[in-house]
Amino acid sequence: MDENTDTLEIKMSTNIPEKSPSESHAEVIVRMFPSDANPAGNVFGGEILKNIDMVAGIVAQRHSQSNAVTVSLDSVNFLKPVFVGNVLFLNARINYVHNSSMEIEVKAEAEDIVTGIRTVTATAFVTFVALGKNGKPNPVPNLSLKTDEDRVKFEEGKSRMETRLKNRQK
Repeated sequence: MDENTDTLEIKMSTNIPEKSPSESHAEVIVRMFPSDANPAGNVFGGEILKNIDMVAGIVAQRHSQSNAVTVSLDSVNFLKPVFVGNVLFLNARINYVHNSSMEIEVKAEAEDIVTGIRTVTATAFVTFVALGKNGKPNPVPNLSLKTDEDRVKFEEGKSRMETRLKNRQK
């Protein structure tokens, strides 16, 4: 029996309750400082990625109620610059789960505090795997899809996950 089959059997036998995406949602607000940016005042992409990974990790751990580690970061799009002094709002939601893996969608918006204008600056899809105390993949709760948006995002996430798995086998 392979590891995926073992995980699936454990998941089915333990009757892990379902959770809705809204139960694991997270928003983090971070102020951008000169140490986060280049000499021109543009915040480093790596700083934004760090915050994307952090908020996605919160969602993954909320959903799985266990340790969770980043497996992949895809479809990261930097749309607009973030500047020193901006407040970065990071909104994250879980879109898809499969056995021990979870796809988290993150949207980052920068707010100019003086004008109050918010701009979408980055988007990303981050995949996490839940780990048990033994450091091995641990089953996660299924998603309870309560809204049309939940169902659409689940199907889109499933398609992205299938693509990721195909690309890993190459």
